[in-house]
Amino acid sequence: MTPWTRLELAHVVIRVAALDRMVGFYRDVLGLEVVQRQDALGLVHLRAGSTRVDLLWIGGRLCRGGLAPDHARPNLDRLCLAVSPWDRAAVDAHLAKHGVAIDASRSGHGAGGEAPPLFLTDPEGNGVEIRPA
Repeated sequence: MTPWTRLELAHVVIRVAALDRMVGFYRDVLGLEVVQRQDALGLVHLRAGSTRVDLLWIGGRLCRGGLAPDHARPNLDRLCLAVSPWDRAAVDAHLAKHGVAIDASRSGHGAGGEAPPLFLTDPEGNGVEIRPA
């Protein structure tokens, strides 16, 4: 038993090599909102609903000399975004417009089983899952 009764994801931090390219992907392709840039620190905060995704530049002061993202072993397995309304044809068209391929080799079970999630990668190889909310 924990001392709290409510738990939710506050934020995810992804180490990145190309900060502006990654901001563009999460903002323009996935629709996250940039809420704050701290360029002196190499940090950009984006909002995904009530959760934040923080992009941390490996050359910035906060990264503490961390290594560059390893494309063979990305920084995280995946970030999952639940979206609504769920219109698979519209999602496919949007991703294709931005040149983002869906990873057809992966499968999953959608919320309630009505629609399988989609798997893709960001420009630095980190997994992203998009599923119906």
